[in-house]
Amino acid sequence: MTPNSTDHIFHIPVMGTAYTIDTPVKVAHYGITSVMSIIDHKLVEQMRHYYSQQQGIPFTPIKDDEHDARARTITGYLDLVQDIVDKNFAALLQTPFQPGSEITKYFEMLPDSSPLKQEYNRMLALDGSEKETVQEYLRKSIKPGDIDVNIMTKVDSANYAKNREQLPTEYNDAHASLRGFALSKLNSAVEFSAGMNPRLYGYIATFDDFFPDANGVIKKRIILKVSDYRSALIQGKFLAKKGLWVSEFRIESGLNCGGHAFATDGDLLGPIMQKFKDNRQELVASLFEVYKDALKSAGKFEFTAPPPVKISVQGGVGTQEEHQFLMQYYNVDIVGWGSPFLLVPEAVCIDDYTMEVVRQAKENDLYLSDVSPLGVPFNSVRGSSSESEKLERVQEGKYGFACLKKFLTFNTEFSEKPLCLASKQYQKHKINQLKELNLPEPEYKAALDKITVKQCLCVGLGNGAAIKNDMEMYQGTKGVAICPGPNIAYFDKIVSLREMVDHIYGRINIISRTDRPNFFIKELKMYIDYIAVRIERCAGDVSEQQAKYFELFRTNLEEGIAYYESLFSTIAPFFSDIKEQVFTELNKLKEELEVRCAAAQSRTELQPA
Repeated sequence: MTPNSTDHIFHIPVMGTAYTIDTPVKVAHYGITSVMSIIDHKLVEQMRHYYSQQQGIPFTPIKDDEHDARARTITGYLDLVQDIVDKNFAALLQTPFQPGSEITKYFEMLPDSSPLKQEYNRMLALDGSEKETVQEYLRKSIKPGDIDVNIMTKVDSANYAKNREQLPTEYNDAHASLRGFALSKLNSAVEFSAGMNPRLYGYIATFDDFFPDANGVIKKRIILKVSDYRSALIQGKFLAKKGLWVSEFRIESGLNCGGHAFATDGDLLGPIMQKFKDNRQELVASLFEVYKDALKSAGKFEFTAPPPVKISVQGGVGTQEEHQFLMQYYNVDIVGWGSPFLLVPEAVCIDDYTMEVVRQAKENDLYLSDVSPLGVPFNSVRGSSSESEKLERVQEGKYGFACLKKFLTFNTEFSEKPLCLASKQYQKHKINQLKELNLPEPEYKAALDKITVKQCLCVGLGNGAAIKNDMEMYQGTKGVAICPGPNIAYFDKIVSLREMVDHIYGRINIISRTDRPNFFIKELKMYIDYIAVRIERCAGDVSEQQAKYFELFRTNLEEGIAYYESLFSTIAPFFSDIKEQVFTELNKLKEELEVRCAAAQSRTELQPA
């Protein structure tokens, strides 16, 4: 359903494979929606064991070599999480309306604009039976937050039977994860990220819960994480043709959110949001035309009007003013707050050492790295234990990691069965190949660094949860990989859940620094830095194809700058206190973009025709 004023107007996005793996258990009973990754079924099984013990529930392990182990593990864990959330919420409902109680905490954390919050405040001044009547109404009106899940569509490697025979497609990683969610008792959404996977999207249509029931209720909903309007339209129509409705389009800044950074061609968040704002009704109407025909052909429940569609956004938001601006100017329904929650022990699953690394991180400590075996830029932080572990191994001549979870096995350069670029097996082959080239030492060292920079993210992203919960660690790597968004540099305090929520709603301010840039300006600066690195990596010559790409990138950034110049001239009273600073920064960044792109153009002109 579309959120109303009684709901929280933020959600906690998925972070890594582990950092929000049990966030619903911690926050859902307070009405807060969060997203957890379900792609790492081995970690999911560990968490199922952990919470079964904690809740005093008998635990029967599901071994990897059992039939459909991945899907069954995920279904078991999601059902367990739902049971715990229901139990926590039922206990909350039984607490009295007294200072410090759970139900009081629920209402005090709601946004002040919420009618329920206002009714709660009115109740506090009442007495006797009238007060009891309002309290009963309040108890019946609240609900837990949703338990949403994330599947990264690119993580869909094939799996093999004991005899090394490849299993059918439905046993691929993402397919089996989807099946685990579809067969669970959850009434919530699956968020697909990292682009379209046609086979996976087609598989969704084999599960009844994604279609409306006899009353028009869709139990399992679809969220698409997208970086532009065109992607939303293409993916939405693909699904609509199969009778599948997208309940939410979640727009994410390409470089400003943490984890893998799927950079656009210089398209900035502001202009992207404007496109959604201007075309929202057209988007919904065009999808509904396709959707209703597909439902009719399939003999399913037929809607007379489009089901609800949310538009949400996330990426670098750090203040209540930025949050409210996105909601009021672009008419979004909800805003995602990710990386700041890495400093909220009550909300995430992270070891103390890594949380402290994140807390201390400044701008220069946060950077886009090449550590991901996917070959996609990855937001990293200097000083993480995974970075230290990898550097130590390289210095000792120990290249690559044992490939234990095999979620990122895509390369078939050296074997028919795909390998991970961070694996010992792949790096051994690649380094031997490199040695045969007999390159000069500087060139050899540069090429070696490109091979050995890769980290084992499958295990590294889960190690924080293993350490935090005192669970068994996988052999091969003990380091913790962490992927905060770059705006975490301006958050330097470990805070409670209540404090973070109060910051989001502007009741307190937990940012002590006064030099934090506006989130739009921060993203623009990141894109200029990103294109500069791409130009520098051309190492002298720029091909005609690369020059066209750089020109497109530059044009999009220039159009984005012009958009922001117009925007900040017309959006009073928002950002009035930083307006002059914003224009100064825009002019500075415009000059920087011109200088950096001119370098690429000059290299192209030097090449022979």
